[in-house]
Amino acid sequence: MTVFTLSITAGPDAIDELGHVNNAVWVRWIQDVAVAHWAALATADEQAAYVWVVTRHEIDYRGNVAAGEEVLAETWVAGPPRGARFDRMMRFTGADGRVKVEAKTTWAMIDRATARIVRVPAEIAERFLGRP
Repeated sequence: MTVFTLSITAGPDAIDELGHVNNAVWVRWIQDVAVAHWAALATADEQAAYVWVVTRHEIDYRGNVAAGEEVLAETWVAGPPRGARFDRMMRFTGADGRVKVEAKTTWAMIDRATARIVRVPAEIAERFLGRP
């Protein structure tokens, strides 16, 4: 499996009335990290041909992050796709070493030209699974 990491700092616009990152922001960060992972591994032609959509989120909120605090986002695909879908794991760890949020999200591949769901090509799946 290939783990992709990205550092994120919570800006003032991410903070809710309780003084920590809003739950909706965590969902946006999950998408941002997943899209960055796709951009890092997919060719330009693949990015032009396909787009991903979320079909399910399972999120566990384990801690809070305040404005100015940084988290390390880690994401990986733990297993092969099931047709057009695969599950992406996500973990956000604070500077204190504690996991703040963990998630399992299911993504489906869409063909941009037809706007239809398509089976994940083996060569793309292999890159995300870290297999040659």
